[in-house]
Amino acid sequence: MSQPAHRLAFTYNDYLEWEERQPERHEYVRGEVFAMAGTSDRHNEISMNLTALLRQHLRGTPCRVFMADVKVRVDAADCGFYPDIQVTCAESDRADRLVKRSPVLVVEVLSDSTAAYDLGDKFAAYQQLDSLREYVLVDQERIRVQIYRRRDGQWWVDNIGPGGRLRLDSVDLDCPVEALYEDLSEPITPNPSLARNEKSG
Repeated sequence: MSQPAHRLAFTYNDYLEWEERQPERHEYVRGEVFAMAGTSDRHNEISMNLTALLRQHLRGTPCRVFMADVKVRVDAADCGFYPDIQVTCAESDRADRLVKRSPVLVVEVLSDSTAAYDLGDKFAAYQQLDSLREYVLVDQERIRVQIYRRRDGQWWVDNIGPGGRLRLDSVDLDCPVEALYEDLSEPITPNPSLARNEKSG
């Protein structure tokens, strides 16, 4: 995330009105707005691969998959984000076409410039969403996925490497982790030193 685009004392509603007039997307964090950086082709392709898997899997269910242009509002943290992918199954989220408040799954594809933030302050804000069951970080430089799961009020992490399976309990999806990395413009060479499913908590 870059430096604040403006240091005005924005309220969230001010931000929504202001952003409608901007050519670029911005995230909102407690009164400040931050311009969104562009992404690479690999970042985009990984996002599309997982979105396609989720969309096909959830067809005919109440759940909906959204990519990077739909906001998530975290009222408790006074933040508004654009996750790479989100899934919401809440009827209340259908009423607002621009902003969702009850995702069960949020996915971020990591970039060098955002990785620390995605795992730090942004994750801390997302944890304040009562609806959120899983927060997923996808590495775009090697085949590795971290799944943070909420269990009994605690967050536990599963690290998935080459040959492992991506299991998303929040949406009942189970697929090879390599499916996220299929048909990339620049293929990733698997790192055999990564364990298949390293688990820690």
